[in-house]
Amino acid sequence: MPTLLDDPQSARTHTRWSGLLASQVFWVVLATIVACIVLSFATSTFATPENLFNVTRNFAFVAIVALGMMAVIVTGGIDISVGSTIGISGIVLSVVMNAGYPIWAGIGMGLLTAGLVGLVNGVLIAYLGMQPFVVTLAMLSVGRSLALVISRSRTIFDFGPDGSKLLALGGGATLGVANPVWFLILFGLLFWFAFGWTRWGRYVFAIGGNRHAANLTGVPVRRIVCSVYVLCGLMAGVAAILEVGWLGAVTTGLGTGDELRVIAATVVGGTNLAGGVGSALGTVVGAALIEVIRNSLILLGVDAFWQGTVVGAFIIVAVLFNRLGGERQGD
Repeated sequence: MPTLLDDPQSARTHTRWSGLLASQVFWVVLATIVACIVLSFATSTFATPENLFNVTRNFAFVAIVALGMMAVIVTGGIDISVGSTIGISGIVLSVVMNAGYPIWAGIGMGLLTAGLVGLVNGVLIAYLGMQPFVVTLAMLSVGRSLALVISRSRTIFDFGPDGSKLLALGGGATLGVANPVWFLILFGLLFWFAFGWTRWGRYVFAIGGNRHAANLTGVPVRRIVCSVYVLCGLMAGVAAILEVGWLGAVTTGLGTGDELRVIAATVVGGTNLAGGVGSALGTVVGAALIEVIRNSLILLGVDAFWQGTVVGAFIIVAVLFNRLGGERQGD
């Protein structure tokens, strides 16, 4: 009886299909497509241009930060301070522009602030050997406190002479697509290239796969680990700038709870919390799936208090899927 071994082409095809079906990214993409199709028939409002515009814009904010979070988690770390980083970066941007400075100065200071938060996290974790959870938990509190100090706990809605440019940047659209989505596409392509085609990307995955082995082979582990936290902070800063431009006002509550949605999007998209596994595509689709589900709950009239339960359940299922997949590979 002929077997796959007798036909190399069939064997390769079988291997590709097996790998595809074992990929969490494949199932997340499929689930997102199915959810969109079902919701299009179940409600009369999901597939409208206005709702799709809102859905894509809303998940873009989360996905942008999740790309940075993916890099951190792939190395085996975690950053739960991204919500506070969004908050303090948005506050700094607003205060600078409110004082009459041009938009480039506000954006520069906002990104610098976010990068500094990431740098502090990275130095404490990579060079002083502190636990990522403890460091970023402390930074979550520090960021919220500094946001209150800098803003004096006030709502800022006047962004000076360049206020209209900021509003157009985050709240406008190009070719009928929300501007944050274009930023997400750009960063998604950059992350895909960086992880798949650069030495830095290979080092990130090597560290997550086996940090000790990576160190023995000459990988600059500390420098790379520090860089992913800086990158995560910068991505939070980008999201903050776009969110402030969309909202047209900023409070110290900006970004509150975003760390949960960001981590959820990353894990649901197939990034392994143990490190070493992740993809830009999976992260973006994971963010899209969570936003589609959240939007569907609203359209179907489900109590908003239950949304957190759904997101939490998705995290558990995604982690369980990762664990079972890892056990199968180990067998």
